[in-house]
Amino acid sequence: MASSDIQVKELEKRASGQAFELILSPRSKESVPEFPLSPPKKKSHEAEVLKQLAEKREHEKEVLQKAIEENNNFSKMAEEKLTHKMEANKENREAQMAAKLERLREKDKHIEEVRKNKESKDPADETEAD
Repeated sequence: MASSDIQVKELEKRASGQAFELILSPRSKESVPEFPLSPPKKKSHEAEVLKQLAEKREHEKEVLQKAIEENNNFSKMAEEKLTHKMEANKENREAQMAAKLERLREKDKHIEEVRKNKESKDPADETEAD
């Protein structure tokens, strides 16, 4: 910056010191340095970094999708297993109830037979006792 680019204007003096205003002249187009474009090596490095980030994001999506799929499969398998177990328990309970009912019928049948035998023997026992 040359001294012609700066104007110094003294403001009013104060007890604490002096105040100045600096006025800078507008930049000329010639004084603006041109920044060279990024070298191809830097651009290719940036492209490589972006590509790696995109691949990483894609991998993360795939991993997440796989985890969701495995979770869904696990849920389905657990539900099927539970349903199968519940059906087996229901069938087992029904079989046990049927077996108990059959035993009760057999006991009732036996009681009925004993009662008939007792009734048929009672008159004979009375005649024999006399």
